[in-house]
This record gives sequence, structure tokens and C-alpha cells, in this order.
Amino acid sequence: MGAAFFYHLTDSPLEATLPMLIGKARGAGWRVLVRGHDAALLKRLDEVLWQGPEDGFLPHGLAGGPHDADQPVLLGDVPSDGFACVMSVGGAAVSAAEVSAAERTCILFDGHDGAALDVARGQWKALTDAGCAAQYWAQEAGRWTKKAEKEGGS
Repeated sequence: MGAAFFYHLTDSPLEATLPMLIGKARGAGWRVLVRGHDAALLKRLDEVLWQGPEDGFLPHGLAGGPHDADQPVLLGDVPSDGFACVMSVGGAAVSAAEVSAAERTCILFDGHDGAALDVARGQWKALTDAGCAAQYWAQEAGRWTKKAEKEGGS
């Protein structure tokens, strides 16, 4: 059973944090879905990933291509079947069933955006009320610190 990791972005933008998290997930051997419903945001993240360092290149693609099933990292608003790690950006929904089926679910949200904070709070409540294990991580002086944890099954 997986867990949801909430990342409250305040010091580093999504464009810096997402590649780092994808790199860690790929290092664990996981296939990654970056789920978002804003096509412009996904396109921007696709460009960021293409511009990453050559020695840290993260092979990926935008959903809707002929090789979606072969992509180790897929960006799109698609079902999570076949992905060990799901990363939600831009407030994209993730269900308790998806959290349970995945090794890890990451929910990244902008700590300077009130609407994004409200969505993340709603996701935390819905997922933990459904019995999902969850952790809340925030940035302090450039470092990630675990601020809260809820065990699954309660």
C-alpha cells in the first residue's frame, strides 16, 4: 500500500522540484505519471525536463503520442494504471484507490497560491479520511522538512 507525500512549495518552484522528485522516483526504478489538467503547464514542464542537464536527463513524453506505454515518465491527465509513482501538479485529482495502488503519490502545490493551498488541504483530508497514509513536507531555508504524518488505515 502506497502513501501520499504532499510537497508545499515555497522556496523552490515546481520547475526545480519536479525534476528532483522524478529523478528520485526513477532511481527507485519506478515508472512515473505526472498528472495535470492544464495543457500549458504540462507543456512547460515537458520543456523544463528537456532542458535538464545531459548527465541527469529524464526520458519522458507528453501523453497522446504513439509511445505512451513505453515512456518511463509520462506527462498528462491519464489513468494511473501501470505507474508506480503518480505526481499531481496544478491541483490534479488523485483518488485513494490510486494512492493505494501506487508505490508513492506526490502532490506538489504552490505555497504562495491560496487556491492551491485550499485544494491541497482538501486532498489531504479526502485521502487521509479514506485511510491513506500521508506525509506533509515543507521547505525551510532551502531544505525539505517533514511537518506531519498520518498512518494509513485509520
